Amino acid sequence: MQSLLAIAMLTWRAAFRFRLFVVVAALLLGAVIGLPILLKDDGTVRGFTQILLTYTLGVITALLGLSTLWLACGILARDIEDCQMQMVVVKPVSRWQIWLGKWLGIVSLNAALLVLSGACVFGLLQWRASKLPADQQRVLRNEVLVSRGSARPVSRLLDIEAETERRLQERLAASPDAQANLAEVRRQIFETVKADHQIVPAGAYRWWKVDLGSAARTLNGRPLHLRVKFNAAQSSPSGTFQGAWQVGVLDTPQLWQSGPRSLAPDTFHEIEVPPDLIGPDGVMTIVFLNLSETALLFPIEDGVEVLYRQGGFVLNYLRALLVLFCWMAVLASLGLAASSFLSFPVASLVSVALLVLTFSSSTMALVVSEGSVLGSDGSTKGMGSSVIDAMAVPVFKALLSVIELAKDYSPIDAVSTGRSVSWGTVGRAFLNIVVVLGGSLALGGMFLFSRREMATAQANQ
Repeated sequence: MQSLLAIAMLTWRAAFRFRLFVVVAALLLGAVIGLPILLKDDGTVRGFTQILLTYTLGVITALLGLSTLWLACGILARDIEDCQMQMVVVKPVSRWQIWLGKWLGIVSLNAALLVLSGACVFGLLQWRASKLPADQQRVLRNEVLVSRGSARPVSRLLDIEAETERRLQERLAASPDAQANLAEVRRQIFETVKADHQIVPAGAYRWWKVDLGSAARTLNGRPLHLRVKFNAAQSSPSGTFQGAWQVGVLDTPQLWQSGPRSLAPDTFHEIEVPPDLIGPDGVMTIVFLNLSETALLFPIEDGVEVLYRQGGFVLNYLRALLVLFCWMAVLASLGLAASSFLSFPVASLVSVALLVLTFSSSTMALVVSEGSVLGSDGSTKGMGSSVIDAMAVPVFKALLSVIELAKDYSPIDAVSTGRSVSWGTVGRAFLNIVVVLGGSLALGGMFLFSRREMATAQANQ
């Protein structure tokens, strides 16, 4: 442990020697202080606070991520290129201890910078909130500066699958030729049935049942929030569409009606509903009546959701920072693993390329789902494209399995909308990001560093 701490302290000294700590700290503080001046919001306190949290935490993550990669790539590769590592490896310390000590130094440096910037963001939020009128403070405490759990409607995927299978058998009985392209036919039928379960025609209504489970027993007397999002088939002159909501237990006094409301499409809306609208079985029914002249579509994934209070903002904010810290830890592992066998410029290029590839996972997922890089319509198919698909699709599948292991843990959107970042999420993020992904990179980096010939690097100077 003494050797690890000594190497970690050398890493801190190198960060101060490079002026990295001072420069990054100044950039982080400048972003936290300057962004509130530059940001444009929707004019509401809630909107401004949400945007402030989103952008400040996003900038903090970006700055810390890039500086982590730069330091991790340079702290090892530069020591080898400048012939300083040769003086360290002859001492009674293993190479894996050198690698791990540098990782601990970078991670502890990130922890200090993250605590500093995170504390500034928290202090800024509390200071601005204290200057607001009492009614605006109540909005913030209930909708943004809070930890809220969520409950979604009972899944209809089983009904959709059953209806898809029934229609597929009818199609095959009427047209046996569809058997030749069975997967595509089934996908088209599935999307059609799914749309039927999402669309609310003009003048019609649709209902959802939300099971709040054990949380229902703790929500007596507490207001809830209905979070909705829809898409419109056509635009309207006003840009909004009218609808009415009913929430509670149907055919009982526990039923709340909203009256006509105008809402904009393609954006999330939160509607506060009174407390005590949950049935004895923990189920709450939500009914929407479409009063507009065009059909509206509520996505199954995030069209309707019920938000309820679980705890305060302070602990939720701390858990979000812990998840961001897990990301910094795996980026340190990535940079050190690359610099274990590559020069500083090449290691930096490879690390940044892998980071960009991570943010391109949606494109890779589309390629994997279609089974082709150039499209699934067949117009561009040929011998060349078949070879490319045969090589690229399996590689993309493997990369997606690694990326999806960690990409699901992004707490910024949750904490900026008052959503709960649970301890379970933190634990899974630590296990998947730090232990599995970061540990794999660390083992590979330690192995490559232990096999690297230092004398060859020295002779090439």
